[in-house]
Amino acid sequence: MTLKAPFDRITIEPGKMGGKPCIRGLRISVENVLNIVASYPDRKELFENYPDLEEEDLRQALAFAVASMDDQIEILDLLPDSPNVPAAS
Repeated sequence: MTLKAPFDRITIEPGKMGGKPCIRGLRISVENVLNIVASYPDRKELFENYPDLEEEDLRQALAFAVASMDDQIEILDLLPDSPNVPAAS
């Protein structure tokens, strides 16, 4: 599924990570990112240990968590041509 902006880096794929919201189609869930941010107060060390993550990924994961607590997330239908939906294999 594709989420409306400002969550263009958050992807939800039913067959990946149990359908949990993930970062850019990676096998890194938003929940994991929140735990990582909480565990690494030093961003430099965080990015050394998780080189696939980017600062914008962290920002969107935090914003997504806040929005989900307020039920402010609009999920769009799965669109085959969307840039957030991986091509079928």
